Amino acid sequence: MQYCVSLLGSTGSIGTSTLDVIARHPGRFSIHALTAHRNWEKLAEQCVRFLPNIAVVGDVQTATQLRARLREVGCATQIDYGRDALAAAASDSACNIVVAAIVGAVGLEPTLAAARSGKRILLANKEALVMSGALLMDAVHESGAALLPVDSEHNAIFQCFPRDPGLQSTVTQIHLTASGGPFRLRELATLVDVTPEEACRHPNWMMGHKISVDSATMMNKGLEVIEARWLFNLQPDQINVLVHPQSVIHSLVSYTDGSTLAQLGNPDMRTPIAHALAFPTRIISGVKQLNLAQVATLTFEPPDYRRFPCLALALQALREGGSSSTVLNAANEVAVAAFLARHIGFTSISAVVSDVLEQVQVDTATTLDAVLDIDSQARLIAQETITQYY
Repeated sequence: MQYCVSLLGSTGSIGTSTLDVIARHPGRFSIHALTAHRNWEKLAEQCVRFLPNIAVVGDVQTATQLRARLREVGCATQIDYGRDALAAAASDSACNIVVAAIVGAVGLEPTLAAARSGKRILLANKEALVMSGALLMDAVHESGAALLPVDSEHNAIFQCFPRDPGLQSTVTQIHLTASGGPFRLRELATLVDVTPEEACRHPNWMMGHKISVDSATMMNKGLEVIEARWLFNLQPDQINVLVHPQSVIHSLVSYTDGSTLAQLGNPDMRTPIAHALAFPTRIISGVKQLNLAQVATLTFEPPDYRRFPCLALALQALREGGSSSTVLNAANEVAVAAFLARHIGFTSISAVVSDVLEQVQVDTATTLDAVLDIDSQARLIAQETITQYY
């Protein structure tokens, strides 16, 4: 059987890794849709190579540029743009796998559209569950969609988790591992001087700017804790975070009999992508086999919440429930963008998020519009907070 894939966010790190895996199996996968926001030049190269039926970009100007380039090279891919086109690409009956690799809140709407259409969703967009976990999981269950995690940590848990839902009660705890990022050992007093270039220089992974900053603050791990709560139907006290600098053990699951199962591998996103694409079988990913003798040492330590206050804020939002995680995510996206633009300092990211969490009233959002309204409110307050105090 050949699987037809819509890849949302094809020009980012997850997107390019996904295409690398797909290229290794031309008889098994074909591309229905590729989407990007404004990186039309890279998207054009992908269209020429993979010949998708459609390509979707963020706005009319980008669509015009992409259309002109593809016309020059004789590529017949149809071009569309905007939110509706993105949701249509995710829900189109021509595809049966949707890779949700768009970073940030903008990925929520197309991911929800894919879920409502009963697709197999390879979820790399953690914000979709952070913003509206109940809404997305309800859509998955009602439509019969399959939700497979692509984040290395959640994919590792998925591989170690019992397949039979009746055995979930045998799980006592899951352990999400974190590298600790580039500042795990840096003097606390010097974090105020961190530059965007330093924050984006991850020691183990090649990632985009936003997720690299989130890794440096460990907000990324906090978002993953919230995501895990929804993916695996766990209580907050069942989710533990371990700093593991080598990034070889991607996560662990502990059971009532004292067993702890771990998934190991070289730090390369093609492994979880290949696993989710082919599940329940396994395919070649292009990743080298792990050599434990060469790795030699695996170390673990608890997270330092003084160094990583964003992680503490995420855990707080999870405990509070309701719309807290929506507010957390929105404030963080605004603060990280301001840091990357050099409008605020690195340590101000957590301060902005904390301020916004205190200002926005916690509510329960049961519709997409309600979630987006809370998201917009939190973004506005975050921007006002930055303008007024930073």
